[in-house]
Amino acid sequence: MLKSITTLLLGLLFLSISYSQSNRIYGSFESNAVYYQENEEESYQNKLASNNYLNVKYLFNSNWNVEVQVESYLPKRLQSYSDSFENTHLSTLSINYSKNNFNMSIGSIYDQFGSGLVLRTWEDRQLGINNSIWGFKTSFDTENFKLKLLGGWQKKGVGISSGKIVGLDSNITLLSSDTKYQNLIFGLSYVGRFEMPHYVSYDFNDLTNLFSARLDYFSEKFYLEYEQVIKSEDGITQFGSISNEFVKKGSAHSLNLGITETGFGLDMTFRRLENMPLFSDRFEQGEIYNESNVNYLPALTKQHDYQLANINVYESQPNVSFPDPELMKSGEIGYQFDLYYDLKKGSNLGGKYGSKVSLNISSWYNLKGQYTYYPSDYDTDFIGFGEKYFSEQSIEIRKKWSNKFDNIFLFINKYYNKRFVEEKSGEINSQILVIDNTLKLNNKKSLRVEIQHLSTKDDKKNWYGYGLEYNFNYNLSAYYNTIVNYENLDDDKPAFYSIGASYNKNASRFSVSYGKQRGGLLCYGGICRYIPEFKGISFSINTSF
Repeated sequence: MLKSITTLLLGLLFLSISYSQSNRIYGSFESNAVYYQENEEESYQNKLASNNYLNVKYLFNSNWNVEVQVESYLPKRLQSYSDSFENTHLSTLSINYSKNNFNMSIGSIYDQFGSGLVLRTWEDRQLGINNSIWGFKTSFDTENFKLKLLGGWQKKGVGISSGKIVGLDSNITLLSSDTKYQNLIFGLSYVGRFEMPHYVSYDFNDLTNLFSARLDYFSEKFYLEYEQVIKSEDGITQFGSISNEFVKKGSAHSLNLGITETGFGLDMTFRRLENMPLFSDRFEQGEIYNESNVNYLPALTKQHDYQLANINVYESQPNVSFPDPELMKSGEIGYQFDLYYDLKKGSNLGGKYGSKVSLNISSWYNLKGQYTYYPSDYDTDFIGFGEKYFSEQSIEIRKKWSNKFDNIFLFINKYYNKRFVEEKSGEINSQILVIDNTLKLNNKKSLRVEIQHLSTKDDKKNWYGYGLEYNFNYNLSAYYNTIVNYENLDDDKPAFYSIGASYNKNASRFSVSYGKQRGGLLCYGGICRYIPEFKGISFSINTSF
């Protein structure tokens, strides 16, 4: 099926190019390569590996455009990416038409319904995610009403998954005022996954349904977003199989509200997920490459920029998992608070140049309820906090001391339940301190120095780290950083480091680095993938045209 669709779309592409009168081409190229000196994957007999992406968009006229993306993994994919990524192949191909209020796309479909709780198809090369739908999409937009319809087969690696996806999304503007800066929008969504399990006898339906209702209100100083999702009964995947004896419904509730004033901001989020994962192939649940994800369920925690702050990061726990009688979970419930405040210039606390303070609090738990290991079953409370998965409290202060010198102070108190999150033994309490200093030497040159420390009596004990970055001008910079697990007596190589440089010219960026990378979770936007430890030389090129 995929080959037929690809052949058809390529034919349409060349036909359209041949008859176009007005055209424009633009795109991008990205190449990431590593020469491995040491790595944990024995299959890497070729020490050189690279991931390469060429994206081209062709505009025929104001109505028609075509997008093509070719990917190449030669001589070998980068480690920790899907085994299906090999050789050179066409990953994205779409023909798009728009006129007035009508839009139509055929081929690779990328879209999101609401916050993504029922559907989000997107690409993230750092995470190795491209879960587009090979099919069609139509949409109709007016000032107060929007309607989308899509369907097809989801991309899985270089092929497609066995399940079929259909979706319908609508938004109605109930209130809109330019003078008072108010908007009230009501949305309804439906997503269906049709997949026949790979065995003969089963009692649950081939079709799994997700229904979403949401209400969004925005004004100049206040916003509120609420979404509720109902998921129909579906078999629970356990230990690579599905049983007729463990079939459950799912649900999601998400509330986000905030207040914004000059120099002040407050954001609050509450979310409850119960049996909410949806995969185009049921048996992909639990796979490590984030393939076949239909909906978007990121961790709602603060995303940090520093290495030690990203040890023991939290992944959302929307799955039902019963690995043993002492560890049974059905989802997650929790909250996050973000507070931002500007200390005014000239005040006692703000000083001559002012200061910026941000506070973050987040806590996430298993759903409280009655759990039975055999036969597997559960009954949860709607509002009930079970075993704690994760919690974090952080304060960040950004202070400018002069026209040439400023710094960032960050302190984090973190709890991580390794037993329930990773299904491994252990609980970790840690404190992380970061001091980041920047000195402007002149209009072009600057020096940045950061120091970090992680304190814990658990797991691998204490870490320290530091980094240096020198910017020669707007185009050229070089850096060195290291982190050391100095109290870990069980590891004979506790130090990780990297030295590198980058150069920017117009719309292009070139970088090279050498070092030893720590293994663990790599996260972007609350979605994570595991990367093994390795040592080697890295190269990257990014350019657009």
